[in-house]
This record gives sequence, structure tokens and C-alpha cells, in this order.
Amino acid sequence: MPLTISVITCTWNSETYLGESIASLLAQDYPHIEYIFVDGGSTDRTLEQIRALPRPYQLLENVRGGVSRAMNEGLRIATGDVIAYLHSDDYYLRPDVLSTVAREMEQSGRKWLFGRTMTCIDGTLHADDYVAPRFSYASLLKGNYVPHPATFVRRELMMQAGGFDTSLKYAMDYDLWLKIARTNPPVQLDEALTAFREHEGSLSSSSRTRLAAMAEDFRVRLKYAGYNPVERLAHYARYFVRRQRVINAKGHA
Repeated sequence: MPLTISVITCTWNSETYLGESIASLLAQDYPHIEYIFVDGGSTDRTLEQIRALPRPYQLLENVRGGVSRAMNEGLRIATGDVIAYLHSDDYYLRPDVLSTVAREMEQSGRKWLFGRTMTCIDGTLHADDYVAPRFSYASLLKGNYVPHPATFVRRELMMQAGGFDTSLKYAMDYDLWLKIARTNPPVQLDEALTAFREHEGSLSSSSRTRLAAMAEDFRVRLKYAGYNPVERLAHYARYFVRRQRVINAKGHA
């Protein structure tokens, strides 16, 4: 049986960019897709756009409590073999993304996969100038190079991991990747699968937010890093260097 992919889209007053996200899903050449929306109480035309979809979908409304809870609620009702999260302002870059993912996961037998993203700024796509290291648990502990919109995980693995930690605001995906990667190496693709949109309303749009996200990432990293004092000291050193770079960049902005 072919893999079914459950694509979960979390929305909240998302009418500006949701249409492009939906269009990229509808353009997929892979037929075995379950489409799920989790809405946080939108008051604009978001729900109207969803209800106009020309294909089956599921919609959970008025789900409050933050993005992590919304993603977990989508996971709760998903029935697909593979879970993907495509947020309302992100989109798939080409029609064969999901068929590529399904083929790679079936052929490898592995339980999760990640590719790369491109960044969309003011409607223009920018290539990722970051070269991700080859996957290892040690390299993932040094920094999160697994992009959320381009990651696909077997549903049973997500359930075993308990979904996303709702106490986290920024690093819930990093926490989950570290949890599942301990015993499940992924398929790593170097090709871009998804566009991540950076705009004024996105979580990564300000230096203050970046510093808060870095601090939470660091706390998550230490949780999984073990107790070797030399390794922990190296984690502290990397964190303070990265933090200072953000502060210096802010000062010259």
C-alpha cells in the first residue's frame, strides 16, 4: 500500500498567504494526501478560504493554547502514515515534493526525512546559503539544521515521542528532532522542498525574538547533551558566541 501523507496546516488570521500555501498542496502530483487545518479562532477570511477547497479536508476550529498545541491537535486526528506540517505562510516549491518524499521513505525504510527550504521575502525566493552538515546526533546537538516545513515523520514515531512539548514557544521542533533522532536516523535530502516565508509577523522577524529562540534552543540542547563537562562547556561557548553575533548585528542594523 502507498504511504498516505497527512499535511497539517495551522492557521490564525492567515488570509494573506494561505491561498499560496493551499495552491501548492493542490498542485501536488501525489494522490494519497490527507489535508488537515487547525485554526486558532480566525476573524478574517481564513475559514472562508478553507471551506472553499475543492477537495476533502478536516478542520478543527477555535483551538487555543499556542502553536505546539495546535500541531498536536492536528496530529491527534491524523490518520496518515506520515505527518507533515505546512504552516499557512509556507508552501511547497514544486508539484513532486510529496511524491519524492514518499518514494524516498518507502525505498529507505526509514521513519523520518528532512530536506532543505528556500526563504521567501517580499515574494522573492532566496536560496539557503547554509550548507547543512551530514546528519549525526552529535552534529544535531550543536545546532538545529532540520527545517520544520521540510520535515516528514512517520505518525507512529510522532506518537511514541509524545508530539510537541507545549511548554516550548520556539524550540518545540528542535526538541522533537533530538528526541526521535536518538534511535532513528533520518533520510537527509539536500534539495529544497519548501518555501519558508519571512515577514513582519513571523516568529523569526526580530532580533529580540531570535535571542529568545536561541536561549530556548540552548536549554533544549542541554537537556539532551549528557553530563560530560567538556562537551557541556563547548555547548555554552557556542551559545554565547552565537548570541553575541546577533547582538552585534542588531547594533549595526
